[in-house]
Amino acid sequence: MSQTAGAEAPGGAARLGLQPGQAVQERGYDDDVDHDLRDDVADLTGAELLDEHDVEVVDAVLLWWREGDGDLVDALVDSLVSLADDGVVWLLTPKSGSAGHVRPSDVEDAAPTAGLFTTSTVKPSPDWTAVRLVSGRGRR
Repeated sequence: MSQTAGAEAPGGAARLGLQPGQAVQERGYDDDVDHDLRDDVADLTGAELLDEHDVEVVDAVLLWWREGDGDLVDALVDSLVSLADDGVVWLLTPKSGSAGHVRPSDVEDAAPTAGLFTTSTVKPSPDWTAVRLVSGRGRR
């Protein structure tokens, strides 16, 4: 289906490939997260974001991560606990030049150690960049 003239560009949740009915878990929440993106995810999926204490199987994990948050490999491994086999981890990091920016090389080093592969990068909000990570068993 093509966009008609004047149609609104897809929101951040759509840029992340999220769909209605999907369960999404959020990890790494802090005051600096993009609240508009969070609201957009809840609106698109039709459900509130689950937190890291929820144990149900999820279709996607939003992992907010900043330089200095700790061990990225550990955080990525923890994000897999409730993730469906074909699920996706979206690693959200502050955009380049911002406080807390995470170098792409740090992500490229950490992902394979956690059993994940990077597949794409999108900009779902003005201040955050998202890297799509999938496990070897769900790689597409």
